[in-house]
Amino acid sequence: MDDPSTAPQVNPEAWLLVSQARGIGSRTFLKLLTHFGDPETILSASTTQLEATGLTRGSIEALRQADPKTIQPSLEWLNQAEHDLLTLNHPCYPTLLAEIYDPPPVLFVHGDPQLLNQPQLAIVGSRNPTPSGIDNAREFARCLAAAGLMITSGLAIGIDGAAHEGALLQGSTIAVTGTGLDRVYPARHKALAHRIVQHGLLVSEFPPGTQAKPENFPRRNRIISGLSVGTLVVEATQRSGSLITARLALEQGREVFAIPGSIHNPQARGCHRLIREGAKLVESVNDISEELSSLLGGLAVASNPGPSDKLQKNPTGLKADHAALLEAMGFDPISVDDMIGRTGLTADVVSSMLLLLELEGHVSSVPGGYYCRTGKI
Repeated sequence: MDDPSTAPQVNPEAWLLVSQARGIGSRTFLKLLTHFGDPETILSASTTQLEATGLTRGSIEALRQADPKTIQPSLEWLNQAEHDLLTLNHPCYPTLLAEIYDPPPVLFVHGDPQLLNQPQLAIVGSRNPTPSGIDNAREFARCLAAAGLMITSGLAIGIDGAAHEGALLQGSTIAVTGTGLDRVYPARHKALAHRIVQHGLLVSEFPPGTQAKPENFPRRNRIISGLSVGTLVVEATQRSGSLITARLALEQGREVFAIPGSIHNPQARGCHRLIREGAKLVESVNDISEELSSLLGGLAVASNPGPSDKLQKNPTGLKADHAALLEAMGFDPISVDDMIGRTGLTADVVSSMLLLLELEGHVSSVPGGYYCRTGKI
């Protein structure tokens, strides 16, 4: 990678004025850059020249009325330590992201921007995962980060947060947000975002002051997949936004991986759909490392069982009757009534045992009054 000190002098004001002009999205900005070469020339172009690019009257008027006051919050944010603006001509602008159909012309980053050109794997999934899904996301992220992969995700609750947490145990992580970097969404991940800045990077194409809006997150997803050599979907329903990320990864020519689950688990149906459509079925980190080794020149991932394999081991230190109840639960979410039917125990006994097992972290309650094993050993 080039030394950032050799970067061309960038006029952040011109880039910000064009990118934040009303009606000028990333694709239009890219079209104008292709035609004019740089944002300064875009701003100084005549109406006739702009019309020749197919720009609408409204967009032309927005460029004409670009007000430096509107970009002042961005400039103030950029004046703070470890805050940077990466433009398409910046040497730290991520190479893989620049290759997609509609790369963001500008990226706001908080942290070390050189991390963006390290090999990345996206890990995404449900905002309402099962305990096993959380364990899988965390463990896959930990193992792959230890092997040298940067783990990239979207800072959302659920699988995203677990992936960031797992990566931070043994490596670094990148969070791509759907808001400006002067705020954290969801708010509960404020401490996590702070840790990511210390050991990774926060990234957004949205300027400071941008609030969370539903339309922002599909745009964020294309960046998550665009930064990464592959995307791993841990759990996802049929309508999950994670499937958007996976589809974008396929469109960008990147690998897609999916962890299968129970046929009774609605959080697994999105993964099963991806597998039917050609995603690589993943049971362990080795499945990913083998697929990516040719792309990355070999990954130092030690032979490792999949996180879900933990469920096949008998937990140590449990009484025989508690271990028997775990065995009877199987690997799918199960109701108390079904546990009573399988074991022949009374409702009071099953409830008492479940309480103890939950306190010790061996089982967890899930929506609908069901319980499932957590994978603790």
